[in-house]
Amino acid sequence: MSVDAAKQEPINLAELPLSQLHQVKAQLEEEINHFTSSYTKLKQAQTTFTDCKNNLKEINEGNQDKTILIPLTSSLYVPGKLRDVEKVLLDVGTGYYVEKSVKSAQTFYNDKVNLIQGNLKSLQDTVTAKQSNLNVLIDIMNFKISQEKKQTKN
Repeated sequence: MSVDAAKQEPINLAELPLSQLHQVKAQLEEEINHFTSSYTKLKQAQTTFTDCKNNLKEINEGNQDKTILIPLTSSLYVPGKLRDVEKVLLDVGTGYYVEKSVKSAQTFYNDKVNLIQGNLKSLQDTVTAKQSNLNVLIDIMNFKISQEKKQTKN
């Protein structure tokens, strides 16, 4: 990509014909839907990590050797006993697990929650800006449509 391509000048929407404004509107709506979907997925991941962090509070000496339900899938649990209250296995993604101390696991989940929170804020800012752009675009489109109606009446 050339330097000139990286320095794109803003487009004056008022100069575009209505057909192109419809295309820009469709593109903005698609981007907003994509970012909103990403926001929802990130929020779900944040909830999962927060739940994991909260579950770590239950791994303590008072619960050692107690019977617990161990998830094999999202809907299948089997009974088991909590033997080691010092270490846990963390799912770090794509089928990989890492053994960590409970304290280290809490730090891991805190970091994940905070990272996602920053990403959520960034995504929210992006959606807000895109929504603002869409509102301006719709105003311009409505103005152009009213101008065309006036011209056809005259």
